[in-house]
Amino acid sequence: MANLKEIRTRIASVKTTRQVTSAMKMVSAAKLKKAQDAILQIRPYAVKLSELLSTLSTVLDDADSSVYTVQRNPDRVLIVLVSSNRGLCGGFNSYVTKNAMQLAKTKYSAQLKSGKLDFVVIGKQAGKILNSYHLPVSGDKNSLYDDLTFDNVAAVTQSIMDDFISGKYDRVELVYNKFVNAAIQQQVSEQFLPVLPAVAVNTKQNIPFYIFEPSLEAIVEELIPRSLKIQFFKALLDSYAAEHGARMTAMHKATDNASDLIDELTLTFNKARQAAITNAILEVTNGSEALNG
Repeated sequence: MANLKEIRTRIASVKTTRQVTSAMKMVSAAKLKKAQDAILQIRPYAVKLSELLSTLSTVLDDADSSVYTVQRNPDRVLIVLVSSNRGLCGGFNSYVTKNAMQLAKTKYSAQLKSGKLDFVVIGKQAGKILNSYHLPVSGDKNSLYDDLTFDNVAAVTQSIMDDFISGKYDRVELVYNKFVNAAIQQQVSEQFLPVLPAVAVNTKQNIPFYIFEPSLEAIVEELIPRSLKIQFFKALLDSYAAEHGARMTAMHKATDNASDLIDELTLTFNKARQAAITNAILEVTNGSEALNG
């Protein structure tokens, strides 16, 4: 059994750790509230914009009327992986990175083997994991988290869209964590470019009559880039909220574990102290009997 000084030192160390994890939990809880409000505000707009685009697309005569909807053979593929810049958030980063790696090794195994698959990471943690597996990381956009605004995200989105239009990449996949609640994050893999054709559930006759000005094609051409930027921004807000939810949950569990460990160490300390007192009493008693004898 460890001596009393060692146990006392360990108790003090665990208490310090509990203070740190408790503080991190409160900070993440405050940031989560702001991030959650942001994602809940943008989701209805993003969903409605996507629905409007799908509705308009069903009445287009030419499915490939936009450069963003042209379906090409995916010779060169880009996977945009969204993680976090900091750790201490449980399996948040490892799960989403594993999902991206699984996507690369299954759906795009041929491109990976031929060196025609690239990763762009948003978040330092995913970059570290990919580098440890020697997977191709062509760049990062980690600075987005320093000022997560629509304008900054739109600039990055536009550069990805330009790479697709120029033919540098034939397909762009987006992998991120979707915020469900503070304890649940859902890993999402979705095709970002080219835009998948809408499934026409209704026929043209069932679509409400609209007067389009200047033209339907011009409106769709304007809506697609805007919708792509909104969807990309929503993905980052989802990931940002999910990150703080995961960190808050992880720090809450760490705080509880530290409290349990302190209780165990305190019990061990009391037992060790009681044993030391008993031994001291026995030594005094034996010494007294020896003198009297």
